[in-house]
Amino acid sequence: MKKLPKGHKKLLNAWAFYDWANSVYSLVISSAIFPIFYGALTIVKDSEGNKIDDTVRFLGFDFNNDTLISYVTASAFLVVSFISPFLSGIADYVGNKKNFLKFFCYMGALSCIGLFWFDLENLWFGLLCYFLALIGFWASLVFYNSYLPDIAFPDQQDKISAKGFSMGYIGSVLLLVVCLVMILKYEWFGFENEGFPTRLSFVLTGVWWIGFSQYTYYYLPKGNKRSGLTRHVLFNGFRELKKIWGSLKHNPQLKSYLTAFFVYSMAVQTIMLIATYFGIEELDWGEQDATTGLIVSILLIQLVAVVGATLTSRIAIRIGNIKTLIFINLIWITICGYAYYIVTPFQFYIAAASVGLVMGGIQSLSRSTYSKMLPENAIDTASYFSFYDVSEKIGIVIGMFLYGMVAQITGSIRNSILFLVLFFIAGVFLLIRVPKAKIPE
Repeated sequence: MKKLPKGHKKLLNAWAFYDWANSVYSLVISSAIFPIFYGALTIVKDSEGNKIDDTVRFLGFDFNNDTLISYVTASAFLVVSFISPFLSGIADYVGNKKNFLKFFCYMGALSCIGLFWFDLENLWFGLLCYFLALIGFWASLVFYNSYLPDIAFPDQQDKISAKGFSMGYIGSVLLLVVCLVMILKYEWFGFENEGFPTRLSFVLTGVWWIGFSQYTYYYLPKGNKRSGLTRHVLFNGFRELKKIWGSLKHNPQLKSYLTAFFVYSMAVQTIMLIATYFGIEELDWGEQDATTGLIVSILLIQLVAVVGATLTSRIAIRIGNIKTLIFINLIWITICGYAYYIVTPFQFYIAAASVGLVMGGIQSLSRSTYSKMLPENAIDTASYFSFYDVSEKIGIVIGMFLYGMVAQITGSIRNSILFLVLFFIAGVFLLIRVPKAKIPE
């Protein structure tokens, strides 16, 4: 088909539609059904539902179930942060970043399908699929995010970025509702128990991700073609990152913003990854079904996040991106302080709604703020967004490690949540110090 011009409505919508396709991974695998499935698989309870043991034996060692999944998660993010420079350099150099986007999409989606066979007897296979699915999702975002300045003009980027997140929340909620009905009303579909429909949810996630992404691939351009491919191209991404790092000294605004983003994103992403595990371990669900309660909480987060992402973009238009991000970080501080004291499902629902309101906003606005701060006429946008994503992923590795360390030392996940307040406070301080010259409006 004929290449659509930059800023074309159909091109913008096709780009945003990838959020609809891939966000089911974030919801079903990262946040909702898989964490609950993993907890049910690895926690031994008595007849009254009280936890007896949560030890998992893997590779000849005994692990706490939360510790094991945290290590696997951190390891996957470490791999993503390491391979991103390789991939972005190659993609920019030979102009085929759409192919890389496809590859990691398909790898992640097929790995989600592979989780259907996750059980304690095949623990290594299940954890490998979880590991590869995480890498597929996040590595694909390097190339997806890098398209934003290629397909949208600066005055379009806040709105289309927020639209992408909103579409992702809506699409993922639709699939989650389907999966939830299958699990809770399994007898309607002729299943003997909730086990099979739970595993089937992982298959549906992969199929959804691959299927709906085809619309995006149809309209997105292949990439920015370069000539003169050399044998050093494999390390071109690292050279590009080094060049970008060096250029930051000439762009104090971008350097200050990236530092702030690294700090507060460390806390945001950690909280998003461990929220469901916190609900499983720390709340007294009483007679209420924990699975239903947790999924309702996650649905609440997703639905409110749609409003949050849109509201945030409108606030940013009025008061500016940086001031809006400062305000959102202050809200996160309040949420963490509140979460330290919650014990009942109702309190958890309040926290979930609050998280949803600021979760979508801080993600979409952080992405578009970075995009608008890039040097004018930047061609190698994948390298710039690789730098952005590597910063985010290293922050997640550090955040997950500190979360586990504080929990292990103090014996409470609650203390880990409270500890993360320090990063939001530091984020506010660093955002205040971002130079005000040419701050995006």
